[in-house]
Amino acid sequence: MKKPINILMLEDEAAFAQLAELMFQQGGLGVAIRRVERKSDFIRELERQPLDIILSDYSLPTFDGLAALALARVNRPDVPFLFVTGTMGEEVAIETLKQGATDYVLKTHLSRLLPSVHRALREAQERAERRRAVQQLHESHEQLRALSVHQQTVREDERTRIARQVHDELGQALTGLKLDLSRLGHPQPGVPRSHTGKIKSLVGRIDAIVRTVRRIATELRPGILDDLGLVAAIEWQANDFQSRTGVQCVVRTRVPHQPGLSAELNTAFFRIFQETLTNIIRHADASRVEVQLKKETGRVVLEVRDNGRGITEADISGAASLGLRGMRERAALLGGDVAIRGLPHEGTTITISLPLGRDAPTKKSHENTHRGRPHGRAPGLAARAGR
Repeated sequence: MKKPINILMLEDEAAFAQLAELMFQQGGLGVAIRRVERKSDFIRELERQPLDIILSDYSLPTFDGLAALALARVNRPDVPFLFVTGTMGEEVAIETLKQGATDYVLKTHLSRLLPSVHRALREAQERAERRRAVQQLHESHEQLRALSVHQQTVREDERTRIARQVHDELGQALTGLKLDLSRLGHPQPGVPRSHTGKIKSLVGRIDAIVRTVRRIATELRPGILDDLGLVAAIEWQANDFQSRTGVQCVVRTRVPHQPGLSAELNTAFFRIFQETLTNIIRHADASRVEVQLKKETGRVVLEVRDNGRGITEADISGAASLGLRGMRERAALLGGDVAIRGLPHEGTTITISLPLGRDAPTKKSHENTHRGRPHGRAPGLAARAGR
């Protein structure tokens, strides 16, 4: 059995309320009508549950329909509001619709009442379903974001663990093997000179393998990021980028070398910076990159500008721009954003802005300019970077 439609009726004529109820019953619509005349009673009934629709006269002795409409829009904005009145000019009717009324029916044309109520209830149900769908979509999006955060955290933890094992365990094993071979490589009685040469060759190959191990460990998780912080990591990455590609990379910082950022912010900035440099070498055809890291009110901003061919809107929104989307999503997970702008043959600028989220320790800011060195890593950083 269907539940009755709960109607709040603002009407000073009890006979009309009974007539309306009879019309609803004859039309096959089960209703439960609560009739009120005064403002205080109307407000009280608005707070009661449940309520499916409001029918209101336009003029009452102590209250009026427009005031009732205003109260209903504030207290029960999702409930349809219909005027059922004796007289209402066209201009007045239009004004009531502008102020939020669902419809109006003249008492001289009550045959329209039942269809109007049906339509109002149907539209209200559709709106409620759309709101639920939007809410579910929002909740699903938040769940996906939470999952993405978790996956990134797990991935970074795994990278850190693997990098440590590769560097420490495999690196130590190779170093021990190199020492053993080095001892064998010294001229010894009864050992052919050709063997000594082969041993020295093996030592050289082990050195190359150790360098490869350190490079792989650094690519997995640069130890400099954890040991010396974001500024040093960005300077090291810029220098390494210049050494590998020959593209001049200049870094300017206006933050302390230890800006007091959380591990999540450090990682997000560094990974986005890495992806930005990867995009530059793949697509920009640039000869110079300028990087600026600065601290603004409540935010840290990283700006990367190249002098390449310039990105277009089609490049930004294209199906192949997964790297850019990943950068934006990583920033959005921390409440930040990534702005991308470019002009043909005038280069591209990518600005990453992330909120601090908490007060960082106060340290004296300074400006430091670092130019990449084409023939080697930054002094004092290479050993830590490979950790």
